[in-house]
Formats: sequence, structure tokens, C-alpha cells
Amino acid sequence: MSGSMRSEVLTFYRQPGAMSDAGAYTALFDTLPDDVPSIAKALAGLLLHQHIGPAYGEPISTERLGEAQLRSVDKIFGRILDHDKSGLTKQRQLAKRTIGVCRHYTLLLVAMLRAKGYAARSRCGFGAYFEKGKFLDHWVGEYWNEAQKRWVMVDAQMDNIQRNLFRIDFDPLDVPRDRFLIAGDAWQLCREGKADPVVFGIMDMNGWWFIAGNVVRDIAALNKMEMLPWDVWGEMPQVGSELNTAQMKRFDELAALTRDPDENFGRLMAEYKSDALKVPPVVFNAVMQRSETV
Repeated sequence: MSGSMRSEVLTFYRQPGAMSDAGAYTALFDTLPDDVPSIAKALAGLLLHQHIGPAYGEPISTERLGEAQLRSVDKIFGRILDHDKSGLTKQRQLAKRTIGVCRHYTLLLVAMLRAKGYAARSRCGFGAYFEKGKFLDHWVGEYWNEAQKRWVMVDAQMDNIQRNLFRIDFDPLDVPRDRFLIAGDAWQLCREGKADPVVFGIMDMNGWWFIAGNVVRDIAALNKMEMLPWDVWGEMPQVGSELNTAQMKRFDELAALTRDPDENFGRLMAEYKSDALKVPPVVFNAVMQRSETV
């Protein structure tokens, strides 16, 4: 990639998008440290994963679970401050943390890194470190490490408790790319017969249709529209559906674009403009089973 093209890519990912814009809460970023490890540590003290609360000994009420439906950083920050108006570097008590999932950790991480001048982006795919033999639906962040001239993946969700819980044997601040597979890599591995699509998903949902849906979510995230993991729109396959030959070839093309998003930057931006991929004003929330305005 040429130097000018690389500069264009990095400039794009230094700026907030619709989901990562803190709006009226932008000044909160000023209190954050500048280095990635400290930012990730501060972030871990703000949120609590809706499915992992028991590991912390913290019960999560149905009312609190509703916080996991918040999409944008400004709304998430609003809820964080509703619970505790302290600065972002203060670790909240468990009962005062905002509930989210991996996507919320990732979105806040990316927003914080961008505010500190880093080029950063969210990636949707699958983690190999939660359940043996399976790749579970997951999100991580990437930031451009200028010294090393590479994108580094960060799983900000992995605090000390979760590192022990999941027996993490790598640095979550530099996740190996065979431990987290972006959706496009997962698709390619399955197409080559090197992995079984059945092991990619979450709970009782898995297979080609699930991987394809995450390819679309990853393309949206690369266009700075980091949606909820259960938001559905466009050409995402229906739950449990079998993909026909035309769909398989279509997702071959889309997956290939996401596997090298810098080299394919222009095409990713152009493809995203289509109604089949672009996040519309209204999406279907598959958890809440209703259409919602973005």
C-alpha cells in the first residue's frame, strides 16, 4: 500500500463515527491517560458483561440488562454517569457499572483511542478462547501501532477476573490472530475446508448464515457503524437458513474485502454504500424482536 493511501486509511480511523461520537460527553476523554494499557484498564472499570456478572459475584437485574441495548457512545456515557458521576479513570463498584457485551467494550475502547489520536477500529468475528473447540461470537478493537507498523488487536473485556476465568494464555492487549478470527477469516477457513462452520456462533446459533451475518457487521464496523451483535439488516441471511450458490459466492467476495481492509479500503467504502450492506435508519433487533430506529 502506498504511503498516501495508508495516510488516508489512518486519518479515517482517527475520527469518530456515528456510534463512537461522544457528543456532549467528549470532554470526558480529557481525563484519560494516553497509553493503550491504561485506557483499557480504565475501560474495564466502567462496564460489566451481562453474561459474566456471576463470575464477579454480581447479580444483574432485568432492568440493568436493558443497558446492553444501548448503541451509541454518548448514550452509554450518559448511563455510566447516571450510575456514578466520577471521571472515567475511577473504577466503579460492580453495582454501579453499566451493563454491556463485548461490542460495548470494543466500541468504548475505539472511541477512547480515537480521542487520544490513535487510528482505531472495531472488528466483528469469533473468539477461540472462551469454549474449547468453538469459536464464539465476539468483538475486539484494533489500533495502529506506529512503531511496529501494524494493526494490534485488543480485547478490552479481558480484565484479571476474565483472564483467569477463561484461562487466557496470551496478552489481551495484543490478541494473536489465530485466537480471534475476524468474520472474513472464519468464512475463508470454512470455505477451504479447514474449519467446520458449525463451531462458529453462540449458544444454539451457528453455521454459514451466522458467519455471513458477522461479515456484514464487520463491514459496517469498518465503515464506523458498530452495531449491536444482534442487529439485523440488508443481505444478512435469515436465522438458520441455508445459503444458495449465489449467496456463497457473494460472501466469498465480501469476506475477501474484510481480510485486508487497508488494501481494499476504497472498495469497502463503495460496497457499503449499497442498500444491501449499509445500515438503514431502522434495523431489526433480534433480541428484543422488534424494529428499532438507529
